[in-house]
Amino acid sequence: MDATYIAIMAGGSGTRFWPASRARLPKQFLNITGPRPMIEETYLRLAPLVEDSRILIVTNRWHEPRVREIFTGRAVRILVEPEGRNTAPCIGLAALHVKREADDAVLIAVPSDHFVADDEAFREALRAAATLVRSGGIATLGVTPTRPETGYGYILKGAPCEPVLGHPVHRVERFVEKPDLPTAQQYVASRQYLWNSGIFAFTVQTIWREIARHLPHLARALLQLEESLRAGTYEQTLEEVYGQVEAISIDYGIMEKTEEPIYVLPVTFGWSDVGSWQAVHELRARERDEARNLIVGEAMLIDVRDSLVYSQTGRLIAVLGLERIMIVDTPDVLLVGDLARSQDVRQFPDRLTRQGRKEFC
Repeated sequence: MDATYIAIMAGGSGTRFWPASRARLPKQFLNITGPRPMIEETYLRLAPLVEDSRILIVTNRWHEPRVREIFTGRAVRILVEPEGRNTAPCIGLAALHVKREADDAVLIAVPSDHFVADDEAFREALRAAATLVRSGGIATLGVTPTRPETGYGYILKGAPCEPVLGHPVHRVERFVEKPDLPTAQQYVASRQYLWNSGIFAFTVQTIWREIARHLPHLARALLQLEESLRAGTYEQTLEEVYGQVEAISIDYGIMEKTEEPIYVLPVTFGWSDVGSWQAVHELRARERDEARNLIVGEAMLIDVRDSLVYSQTGRLIAVLGLERIMIVDTPDVLLVGDLARSQDVRQFPDRLTRQGRKEFC
């Protein structure tokens, strides 16, 4: 795609895959949806769209060594945040560097830790989104719901627009926060709501203007960084100003305030934000045994059903007579729990942090 850049947002440090995921090794660096780290799977999915030099990976200093190791020999550009400040500053930093080369370019922002089943359908949707926003506005991909999910935000479709590259397009009526179960059931039944994928496309000029309007502190920091690039003091200035900007998502910071037209492209390419061990169990259904157990690592299961065993240690895990459990074995922590409660795993690192036991977080 001509004059298109892609920012892979890889600065997060989630706790939903504890104990395999830690602050220094979040889920984008884990092989939980396939044979490669999720960030590498994301890159490979996007690589056919643009040359490597137009792929920017935005990460933080704690994760920089791992990112450089994964992408050794590839011409992607790695931008390092002194600390994670959520998606709005992350996208602003990527836009700053693209603006130096082509301020009329399209920038597509994509999380590094999502699952997609149909890579080509994913790329076709991004091509349509990039084409759509060249004349202005902001585009996002909205996933057609397959169930009443309470862990995702939703997008209410507005009026239909002219298709782009054969892909349907709607105006966005509004963004909706994560609902309770009855509300999610209503959303799915109405067929007017889509899951918010967190994938956005806009021109650099558009996002630069919207940051100036709605996030003035971030805009001032970016202008200082722009001047520092010309003056040769970028690294020093980045250290000085980046930690002072507000940590805010692009959804809250821009999407809920903008007066720009926002478009949503409904998609059905098999998407998940892979938010829990239970989600991994579901996504890797083809790898499960006859009793619907997913085993990653060394394990022997007798009379066990609908369970997940994920081991990083190489030692044999033996399980007898249980159903719907999760076992996650790491060199220093063993987690055993109810698979249906895998969203609650984050309570462990939260409690350990309060206890001052950060070596396990």
